[in-house]
Amino acid sequence: MAAQLSRHTLRQLRFVVPGGAVTYWLHTLEELRTMWYGARGWSRPLVLTSVLSGLLTVTLFIYILLIPVIKGIPPNYRSWRQSGELSSVIPILTASMIIGWSILSFLLGRYSSLGYVQGIIGSSGLYALAFGIMGLLPAPRVRSP
Repeated sequence: MAAQLSRHTLRQLRFVVPGGAVTYWLHTLEELRTMWYGARGWSRPLVLTSVLSGLLTVTLFIYILLIPVIKGIPPNYRSWRQSGELSSVIPILTASMIIGWSILSFLLGRYSSLGYVQGIIGSSGLYALAFGIMGLLPAPRVRSP
């Protein structure tokens, strides 16, 4: 079966499998759901910020994958700073990842039963799972004219 999987798929599964295992083992999604419904004081805006930052990250990743379909030309990812589209999207994507992961780590450490070390591990596992799954999405190909 491993011979049938592409090298790219195997590379992404290195994120999906450990990220999924950590997320399952630490009950990260259940802890996040508990914080969402039981949020009080400062935890309420932090939970909302963390969730919105995660959604923004996913949306921007999918947008970057769909740029060839939307614009009709494949972007040059290697020189993204010279690209009008990517030079504005990638810094926002980077900021949303850093902000979302940091706040989620703090929330899981402070407002859940995990504690800070397991909160950081749980946050990292959830982000690894999400990035691994998004990396498995097929990027649309655009034919050159």
